Amino acid sequence: MPYVKSHIRRDGARVRAHYRKRRRARGGRVARRGRSGGGAGSAAVLVGGVSALVLVVLAVGFVRRHPYWSVLLVAVVGLAVAALLFARARQRARQRAEQARQWAEQARRDRLIAVTDEMSGPEFERWFARLLEASGFRQVTVTGGSGDRGADVVAVAPDGRRVVAQCKRQGIRNRVGSAAIQRFAGTCREVHGGQLCVIVTNSFFTAGDGVRLAQQLDIALVDRAALETWASTHTPPPGLFVAR
Repeated sequence: MPYVKSHIRRDGARVRAHYRKRRRARGGRVARRGRSGGGAGSAAVLVGGVSALVLVVLAVGFVRRHPYWSVLLVAVVGLAVAALLFARARQRARQRAEQARQWAEQARRDRLIAVTDEMSGPEFERWFARLLEASGFRQVTVTGGSGDRGADVVAVAPDGRRVVAQCKRQGIRNRVGSAAIQRFAGTCREVHGGQLCVIVTNSFFTAGDGVRLAQQLDIALVDRAALETWASTHTPPPGLFVAR
């Protein structure tokens, strides 16, 4: 708390002044205001600078006393660093080579229609998406899953049309019937905005009503035979897509 104290100046005038009492810490010492962290930070910087200076002085002294050993030490360190960089470069090269080998093996397998017989539904959708990309389609996206409402893969054809495809992975003896075509026709254009609607299967379609219904509803059908040729040549079936 501030207090008032009066005193007489040399010219005889009495004056009054306001003072503030200082707090006393334990032990009777007056507590001083200041930042506690500032001193610690400055001390750390000072210690770091002194340590660095000492190391530099020692290094210079060692080089002056042992010039040949210094050159040898620098050469050894340089060789160690070069060896480490070379090892990392070889590791990255091996990783790239292994990745390229895996991609090549994947591309080779993707050309075989037989591999689709061992796939699950989602795997077959991804397989067909890779086939579209290899055939020059853009913006290929796998959308299959719960609630997809018939659109398993969407893409942009080489001629610019929006492609909406439904993938039917099933046994060769299980054919795709007219009911699946009707359901897909009800969502392909109205819901997904498809300009080219395609049903792809690793099996076959029911002859008769299913094929006629697809023709009436302008639904493109790609069965196992057409899909096998497409996969091996990366060329869509004739008349299915406009050529680039």
